[in-house]
Amino acid sequence: MKADPFAQLKLLDVAELDARIDQLRHQLDALPEHGRIATLGSALGELTDRARDARILVDDLTRAQRKADADVEQVKARRERDRSRMDSGQVSSPKDLERMSHELGSLERRISDLEDTELEVMEQLEEAQAELDRVAAELADTEQQLAAATQERDNRAAAINAELGTVSAERSTAAEGLPTDLMSLYERIRGSKSVGAAPLRARQCGGCRLTLNASDLAVIAKAPSDEVVRCEECSRILVRTSESGL
Repeated sequence: MKADPFAQLKLLDVAELDARIDQLRHQLDALPEHGRIATLGSALGELTDRARDARILVDDLTRAQRKADADVEQVKARRERDRSRMDSGQVSSPKDLERMSHELGSLERRISDLEDTELEVMEQLEEAQAELDRVAAELADTEQQLAAATQERDNRAAAINAELGTVSAERSTAAEGLPTDLMSLYERIRGSKSVGAAPLRARQCGGCRLTLNASDLAVIAKAPSDEVVRCEECSRILVRTSESGL
């Protein structure tokens, strides 16, 4: 393949800009915030589940406490009715008085048992509410950290994308006017090697860093200046420069 020596030198500019574009894209993919956002997102999901479960438990225990309160009040109300009847003299039969006295004793024991249950539920509710408060606080903190990490990532990405846009525009300008067949070869090599063209400098390929032997250098030295030569080791386009050492 033939290509004007100046076009070959311009191809090195394109290759340099392509390398910078690759670096910038790698920076975008490797932003440290990506990992932190993933970690925080996972933690946020777990905390959301814990908060949901804790809230369900608090709701269940709240209903249980209301029921326990109602049960105690109901039995207390019955006890007060029986006491009022006895104290008011509405019950005069000794047998009925004895029966009601026994019933009051049963009601007292029932109230005691219900109050124990009520106290137990209250303690459980207090613990569940404290756990919900802890999880809610941790959840809020994690959400704040995630928002900050996301903002930091977006800021960094915006700066990199801005530079990427500038370099891409420079690359388009540098590639303008280059022979189609030369660019096609360059792009094909770049597709498999990431770097499609490299300078021959100090007898070394700038792509694979291999120092060419004397016979290869002799072949290149004899080749016309418009001949497109390639590295025998890495197959990249090898662009001769004033520093090639030929």
